Amino acid sequence: MTTTIRTLIPEPHVTQRLFADPHLASLWTLLRVFVGYEWLMAGWGKITNPAGVWVGEKAGVAVSGFLNGALAKTGGDHPDVQGWYAWFIEHLALPNATVFSYMVAYGEMAIGLALILGLFTGLAAFFGGFLNANFLLAGTVSSNPLLFILATWLVLGWRVAGYWGLDRWVLPKVGLDAPATEGARTAHSNPV
Repeated sequence: MTTTIRTLIPEPHVTQRLFADPHLASLWTLLRVFVGYEWLMAGWGKITNPAGVWVGEKAGVAVSGFLNGALAKTGGDHPDVQGWYAWFIEHLALPNATVFSYMVAYGEMAIGLALILGLFTGLAAFFGGFLNANFLLAGTVSSNPLLFILATWLVLGWRVAGYWGLDRWVLPKVGLDAPATEGARTAHSNPV
């Protein structure tokens, strides 16, 4: 029988303070709610679009237009959209534009609601950043760089970003440590 010795690498005090200290929960909550509101409004605008080009009888029209615009940016010496991503657009996204349309609209709403409520904050921020990265890969700038950076910070700060939210109660119910608990901070700072 072999015994595995697990050594924890101590967390630097700076990152422990930024990403795990409940004293900064108010700052993380403001950041989380701002990003959540941006996602919620983006999704709401798509779902309630009166033309029904995102969700409804003409679902997929807006996504097809967006994706065809991205494909137009694949030429030249310095294309805005790389060849491998153009392949993804052409062979996977465009043929399934209706499915992608619903996924984007409802995904943005779900990300926004989860972030505002502080429910599975790290996971919601990860998927928000994933959407931002895809929009950037498709050659769209807009607010995507800022939201991608903020989503990355929220993923790093998930322990305290959901402290003033549902994560504080839901995460222990699913077998995860509550955000920014004393035990979680101690385990990361004192190797055994």
